Amino acid sequence: MARFPEFRDEELDDEQRRVAAAIRGGPRGGLPGPFVPLLHNPSLADRVQTLGAYLRYGCSLPDDLKELAIIVTARHWTAQYEWYLHSRFAVEAGISAEIVAAIAEDRRPDGLSPVQAAVYDFCIELHEEGRVSDAMFQRALDLMDRRRLIDLIGLCGYYTLIAMVLNVAEVPIPDGEAPLRRRPRAASVPDRPPRRTGATEA
Repeated sequence: MARFPEFRDEELDDEQRRVAAAIRGGPRGGLPGPFVPLLHNPSLADRVQTLGAYLRYGCSLPDDLKELAIIVTARHWTAQYEWYLHSRFAVEAGISAEIVAAIAEDRRPDGLSPVQAAVYDFCIELHEEGRVSDAMFQRALDLMDRRRLIDLIGLCGYYTLIAMVLNVAEVPIPDGEAPLRRRPRAASVPDRPPRRTGATEA
């Protein structure tokens, strides 16, 4: 990890040592992939790990929905390490290997339950469009409450941050593991200026 090399324990300053101890002593039980680069800024690492501990271990969503949201996010960002880790957690949480394989191939999976399908579609729309439609929001709300929807949005946002850290830091996956195929880059389309009330278009 040449861009953000791992610290030896004796190289840590007092703040880094405190944050590293908090991460190792929490539910993660170690200093996993993204926290090696994040420890280069221990103030940020501390805040990120606190948010992540809630979303990963304490949020209101059941494990299958949580891991489904995470792997959709990992696939969107082609975050290799995030995918490597959480695709396994998703299967352990009850997401079938066939569903995981379809997401890896950028296909909408068959065999999703109604609430899983709503989570999948909500996350896809949020990542692709940067927002969700009224119809999508209501569909998800009919199957989950607002607390769970906020947690779902939080998962997408948090694991987007983690994906960016992992991708920029080039955190590797273990030898012999098949990487995700890179997604084709979308053509850049300039945003249209906001439409003003009362304005007319030529």
